[in-house]
Amino acid sequence: MKPESKAVHWGDRQRKGEDYVPATTPIYTATTYSYDSMEDLDRVLGGEQEGPSYTRFGNPTRAGLEELVRELEGGSYAAACASGMAAMHLAMVAALMDRPKRVLAADALYATTPTMLLNIFGPMGVETSFVDICDLEAVEAAVKECKPGAIVMETVSNPLLRVGQVDKIAAIARAAGAVLIVDSTFTTPLMVRPLELGAGIVVHSATKYLAGHGDVLGGVIIADKEHQEAVRSLAKTLGPVMSPFECYLTMRGIKTLAVRVEKQCSNACRVASWLAAHPRVERVYFTGDPGHPDAATIRRLFPANLLGAMVSFDLKGAGREEVFRFMDSFKMIVRATSLGDVHTGASYPAISSHRELSAKHRQRLGIGDGLVRFSIGIEAVEDILADVEQALA
Repeated sequence: MKPESKAVHWGDRQRKGEDYVPATTPIYTATTYSYDSMEDLDRVLGGEQEGPSYTRFGNPTRAGLEELVRELEGGSYAAACASGMAAMHLAMVAALMDRPKRVLAADALYATTPTMLLNIFGPMGVETSFVDICDLEAVEAAVKECKPGAIVMETVSNPLLRVGQVDKIAAIARAAGAVLIVDSTFTTPLMVRPLELGAGIVVHSATKYLAGHGDVLGGVIIADKEHQEAVRSLAKTLGPVMSPFECYLTMRGIKTLAVRVEKQCSNACRVASWLAAHPRVERVYFTGDPGHPDAATIRRLFPANLLGAMVSFDLKGAGREEVFRFMDSFKMIVRATSLGDVHTGASYPAISSHRELSAKHRQRLGIGDGLVRFSIGIEAVEDILADVEQALA
């Protein structure tokens, strides 16, 4: 079954032995579950028999979502979490349980990830080093120097949209005894499946493309066979679980993931090309650009017709005041800090995703004061362009 069909059907209709089966997974709000006999309950609590007992351990709605995402990513186990950062935290803890307490992280990440590494894991004795994840020689040298227990990267970096060679970095990690953790939020399982490329753990902010409608806060962690028991045990013990209602909405959103992402990617190509030709735009960052610095990697790892729906660009000579004026002029595009929704959203990384970094640090990463990030939606592309054009006028 192809991913487009799995997205529609997988995880539903799991109840067996009933005279009827709901066509789609319902919302199970119960916190506890009773069985006909104590023997059955004992087997369920002991993991010898499938079934829910307490919602921190498992919930039928959450189980449907977890099975769906696990299948889409080709993993061995998935845990749905209360947020993307909860999923990333769980991934870090699982990876470092029996490995050196050292992390090698991409220098270009969603800013809250390094903040968590430095401010939460740092005081607990975890050392973090940073590297240009797109420079394989630099990655190899850093691995030899710091001997990490885990390497952390994104399939597409936020917000400058660089693309590292996941398969080759995974090989480097495994040779060093480290686990590669990949945040694959920007690409979804339709574009890149990092576990198939050798990663050990994949993380998604389900808030973004998976749910896709701006009404869910959630995350998902997917583990390979080696790490499934660590993730399963930690999820049960720590309890960072997604609520049944959010699980239901995320499953509902994933049913249209393929059609949404196809339209978003198509629209993004048009928007990126239009922006590149506009006199007020200094530079465009887009994974579908033939001149992208990682174009060879993108051609190798991405499907030809799905090159991403994020577009970032530098307004020529602009600072905070000019960017604010530009974004305040939108009539349809939504000024918001998230991404992956059906609507086109615009964010200003300097005050949103990378607000926690100093201005000097942002400049070192190439995130200037004139940088704007678009998450392209499914609207008529002509309307998206018309809104941008009048805002730039």
